[in-house]
Amino acid sequence: MRGAEALVGSLVGAGVEVCFMNPGTSEMHFVQALDAVPEMRGVLALFEGVATGAADGYARIAGKPAAVLLHLGPGLGNGLANLHNARRAGTPLLCVVGAHATDHVRHDAPLESDITAVARTVSGWVHTSGDARDVAADAMRALAATSERGGQIATLVLPADVSWSEGAAPAPALPAAPPYPPDPGRVAAAAAAVAEPGAVLLLGGPALGERAMDAAGRIAAATGTRLLVETFPRCWDTGAGRPRVDKLGYFAEQALAQLDGASSLVLAGARSPVSFFGYPGVPGDLVPDGCPVLGLADTATDACAALEELAAAVAPDAVAEPAPRSAPQPPPGPLDVRSMSAAIAAELPDGAIVVDESLTAGAALAPALQTAAPHTQLALTGGAIGQGPPTAVGAAVAAPDRPVVAVQADGSALYTFQALWTQAREQLDVTTVLINNSAYAILRVELARTGAGEAARSGRAGRMLDLSDPTPDFVSLATGLGVPARRVETTEALLDALRWARAEPGPHLIEAIVPAVG
Repeated sequence: MRGAEALVGSLVGAGVEVCFMNPGTSEMHFVQALDAVPEMRGVLALFEGVATGAADGYARIAGKPAAVLLHLGPGLGNGLANLHNARRAGTPLLCVVGAHATDHVRHDAPLESDITAVARTVSGWVHTSGDARDVAADAMRALAATSERGGQIATLVLPADVSWSEGAAPAPALPAAPPYPPDPGRVAAAAAAVAEPGAVLLLGGPALGERAMDAAGRIAAATGTRLLVETFPRCWDTGAGRPRVDKLGYFAEQALAQLDGASSLVLAGARSPVSFFGYPGVPGDLVPDGCPVLGLADTATDACAALEELAAAVAPDAVAEPAPRSAPQPPPGPLDVRSMSAAIAAELPDGAIVVDESLTAGAALAPALQTAAPHTQLALTGGAIGQGPPTAVGAAVAAPDRPVVAVQADGSALYTFQALWTQAREQLDVTTVLINNSAYAILRVELARTGAGEAARSGRAGRMLDLSDPTPDFVSLATGLGVPARRVETTEALLDALRWARAEPGPHLIEAIVPAVG
């Protein structure tokens, strides 16, 4: 048996049944193994950043490791931004990178590069397989490593000759590393903290599932503790019937106001909050002076169990107050981000997955979704834009019975718009609401916040933040990639388009024209 066939067969045996890929010459034997091992589903992407983002979205929703196949060092480099987002999310992800045949490396061919050096920037585990007889076992070690530290990227470098050589055999799966159990001392310290007025419980990472949110809601109901969710949650069960919790603000000033007066800050699966960027005269550490920070559970700990133990200690008889289902119909007339967000909330199906890369529109979208149908949100965990379209691909592959609604800013969509082709090819149930304000609107805001000054749209600086002249035609672009699309400019038209997309199988794009910001 060839090395690649043994590797793919072992992955299937270990429960990995999908591989997102953008292969090249060095990966041809892996591709051929898809015929020999038909249980493995290959999903083709037109760009490596789509493949890596899709693997991230798949793992977040499936709750198990994802696999991605990339071509040599440049292919890995092209996929790096969404691997960065996956790393920040704690996503268990196996990244297989093809390499030149071992005896070809000495020729320093044009695509030769230091793959392991690039891989280590995002991976917690890196290994180059050196023999076909070992490759399946190497893959099983890599897969097991994805569960360590609460979830990480493991990169297996696969030389072409290791793929094509005979003598390989499948290897059995290795046990995944379980999360650490809650620390009784940390639970006790958190119990003392939330018993005091003014405590804040910041939820993130593994603490955002339905059970964990219910436990947090009971703690809040019994003690008056304020609940906050990290700014960009990796996988958050929210909406009607679940505790109503605000996100920590993106801008430092917003977060500082939310945390002002906190007597203590208890972290459950979240990192201690810091500003996304440094600004003149604005603190980078967002914890108020004198506020103690207590770690109830880090990302490698069973955060749900820790919250349930804390709830048992301080709120044994409490009941979480659920958010009502009361998303109102938005006002008619020309669209803006508020009416757009209200329309999305009003039409959101039960059990939907919302992929949120709305960026500047997020301030309106987040509160609108709090009383929408119960759903799961995936967000831009690492801040590297272009995550939304591919993450929607992975989420839809992982949960074909759940509709996916991707709320997508126009500028960041152009980074990975090729993902729509994969949505069309796989006939995925994804509705993309693309917010077109013809600008990198967030950067217009940031230009002033960083002290660089205001940007006149007619000026040279303003032109660097503008997406007009020419303005991309997203309806034409989507149609050209095989996705039916509409352009809407009013609330009524958006509501009608959302119903149209929901009524038909397969992907759709709705280009929502909203006023420019700044």
